[in-house]
Amino acid sequence: MPNERLRSALTSAGMSPRDLADRVEVDVKTVERWITSDRAPHRRTRAAVAAVLYLDETYLWPAAIPAQQVETATQQEFVAFHPNRNAIPAQRWLDLAANAKEHIDLWAFAASFLHDSLDDFFGIVADRAAHGVKVRLLFGDPESDAVRIRGIEEGLGDGFRGRCSNSWSYLAPFLSHPGIESRQHSSTLYNSHYRFDSILLINAHTLGIAAAKSPILEFQRIPGGRLFEQYCSSFESCWKATLVARYQQSD
Repeated sequence: MPNERLRSALTSAGMSPRDLADRVEVDVKTVERWITSDRAPHRRTRAAVAAVLYLDETYLWPAAIPAQQVETATQQEFVAFHPNRNAIPAQRWLDLAANAKEHIDLWAFAASFLHDSLDDFFGIVADRAAHGVKVRLLFGDPESDAVRIRGIEEGLGDGFRGRCSNSWSYLAPFLSHPGIESRQHSSTLYNSHYRFDSILLINAHTLGIAAAKSPILEFQRIPGGRLFEQYCSSFESCWKATLVARYQQSD
């Protein structure tokens, strides 16, 4: 049976089987067999492929990883529980952005605290993008039903739409920076998602409660674990389903 996950991962990464073969130092026919016959490479090669594609090997070859190993790794991915967003010092957010080497993925509705409370956070993000970090910003479409409903649930009414609009207005000067991609989503947002390389902060959403007052779960990616990859797969699904943001700041 073909390995459609690996095939899709190559397509998403803009890579051919030969590109992957060159990166992990195997014959291109070997890569083709991985795809067409769902053959799993040796553990070291699996890890190399997963690193190249920025995916977890358990996603690419779920049957190749012993269940006990997956369970142990998954448990160890959970690092910390923060009772609310303010429990994480502002400097920690700034350091996470400043130290990113490969990925910054931000998925929320407004996440206005990033520009209201963190000094020059997006200036730091733009600097990291200029140094080769892949930055993706996925924030709420102010005109979407999802934003309207969230505003009602939090008792903010149209004010929540205003928050989303303000965030896009603030972001406008950064959206043309090389390395920064942005999209507006209209999905039901179960958690806000803040990824900095292998560190992931998930701000749980609770019906009727502001995100700032809800807990944050902190994860660190471990090869073979499932939680980090599960949340990142959710981000990828929303990213692929949305259009490139074309929000224009009003005069």
